[in-house]
Amino acid sequence: MINLSGMSLSELENLMSELGATKFRAKQIHNWIYTKSVSSIDEMTNLSKDFREQLKEIATVTDTKIKVKQTSKDGTIKYLVEYPDGECVETVLMRFDNRANLTACVSSQVGCAVNCSFCATGKGGFKRNLGYKEIIEQVLTIQRDTGLKVTNIVFMGQGEPLLNIDNVLKALEIFNNDFQIGARRITISTSGIIPGINRLAELDLQSTLAISLHAPNHKLRQELMPIEKKYPLDELKKALLNYVEKTGRRITIEYILIHGFNDTIEVAKELAHWLREIKCNINLIPYNSVIENDYKKPSGNDIMKFKYLLEHSGKKVTVRLERGADIDAACGQLRGKRENL
Repeated sequence: MINLSGMSLSELENLMSELGATKFRAKQIHNWIYTKSVSSIDEMTNLSKDFREQLKEIATVTDTKIKVKQTSKDGTIKYLVEYPDGECVETVLMRFDNRANLTACVSSQVGCAVNCSFCATGKGGFKRNLGYKEIIEQVLTIQRDTGLKVTNIVFMGQGEPLLNIDNVLKALEIFNNDFQIGARRITISTSGIIPGINRLAELDLQSTLAISLHAPNHKLRQELMPIEKKYPLDELKKALLNYVEKTGRRITIEYILIHGFNDTIEVAKELAHWLREIKCNINLIPYNSVIENDYKKPSGNDIMKFKYLLEHSGKKVTVRLERGADIDAACGQLRGKRENL
């Protein structure tokens, strides 16, 4: 059975040709999927009933289900999405009262092999990569359920996007061309997979690269992120400088603040020094609790001190607004397991 979701207009045109239908039919179907976000062929009411029946014999709109849906008191919605093989991932819709943007935080893998100590996703290990259509389905699931149009995409859900780079890039292409979401409204976050960063530099995409840094020295970062052993900070810095040189684009540095661990004045000064040559903005993320560790969130005062010291170095610094923590939808809390919901 052919899954129509995730097909480009040219692919739909080829399918219509095989069925003996016109290219115009492909445009109609494309509009139903990406603009009107329908979930079934029967909803495509400007197609004749006979043609719909013919299409239903070989195709379906989606094979993805919402297993669980949770809504936060701040309006954030988290979905546990189930694929045909029974594997599940979580995807999140974030809404902000003073902005028109609707941001989808999408997953790129089932589980994660990177296993950062502060993140819930890696605790269950890595299971498999998501195909590009499975990534696309997360956004379509949100749009079908809410009737809203997603305007921004962040690859900050479960998994390491640059360890599934081919499917991520294909999904990005479809978000850009078929959903009409501008590349600058799409962010790819990585824990520091250097070959992937170098590939993005060569492609010179308009999307934003975000780096999960979280520590300014090898010893501290290795405690938080085992990936530091394979791709150490010195090599990561070279890759980031190369990326900026090749693309001219500013990088986003993501930095989780953990009380008494990486949030001190000394660490802030060291971080400012490490970043001094890199064209970047800094996004500070107060730690969100997960049950597998004893980390604590810093006080508001400590967060502001850290922010001030970084700003003093000339960088633009923001503190991420917490969204969905009451339903475990905040940064680092996604799991993708039914029993944890």
